[in-house]
Amino acid sequence: MAHLINGREIADRIRSKVKERVSAMDPKPGLAVILVGDDPASHLYVSLKKKACEEAGIRFELNLYPHDEPEQNIISKIKELNGRDDVTGILVQLPLPSQNADHVIAAIDPKKDVDGFHAENMRRLEAGEPGIAPALGLGIMKLIDEILPMYENQPESKAKIGSAVIVGSDLFARPLKALLKERSIAATSVHGNDLTLCDKTKTAGILIVAVGKPGLITGDMVMPGAIVIDVGTTRIGEKVVGDVEQESVKKVAGCLTPVPGGVGPMTVAMLLLNVLKARELQHSGEQRSRQ
Repeated sequence: MAHLINGREIADRIRSKVKERVSAMDPKPGLAVILVGDDPASHLYVSLKKKACEEAGIRFELNLYPHDEPEQNIISKIKELNGRDDVTGILVQLPLPSQNADHVIAAIDPKKDVDGFHAENMRRLEAGEPGIAPALGLGIMKLIDEILPMYENQPESKAKIGSAVIVGSDLFARPLKALLKERSIAATSVHGNDLTLCDKTKTAGILIVAVGKPGLITGDMVMPGAIVIDVGTTRIGEKVVGDVEQESVKKVAGCLTPVPGGVGPMTVAMLLLNVLKARELQHSGEQRSRQ
């Protein structure tokens, strides 16, 4: 039976360390969030981020706009936030109702882009330069880092986890490929509707799935002993389920993240770390400009 990875427990440890670091900072870092429209899921995610910031001692500022707010008004607000010293990080909650997300994200100062979505941060990540990586990708990698020591003394299993398959969009897979490469793990990506999906997932020592299709991955699609990271979240009635059919997969996999309680808490925790990373990048820039 697969070892279930407790993302909440790991996230709590990270949040505790962030709180300790923030307590020694003066002035305190601040996160400004832009929320457009009234999508219930987006409002829920923002409320979770607000709570996490407040618990860590990070100042939280919400900028709320109606669903039809002109794109240029949002960009103007971002430019204002870029210039404010009390704003360490800027986050635009996605998806946007109708505004062009690429245009809006491009307006954020890359050193304040705590979601890590700016093209410059993506370029830096792939080039191995200092920057901010997406919190989701960092959360997934932190979970994998927690698991890897379990495989150190198992040569056969360790050899298997030298390759990864990412099931999801190209946008989701791109930063993960770069982060996995840093750990010498070769990664390929495949879309959830690929006709050869089963053949490809069976080759994965590390299988990461983010499609939003409940039960997409079943036990017969998983390599024995594989690390399976389930990123999908779909609400069915009162339950939230992932893309992995847990009952059959946990009989085959070596390690498995539950839904909920796996990747979700890690993403919020890594967002807090990104706020501190942004602060470091901004301060290093200030120090260089004074030299």
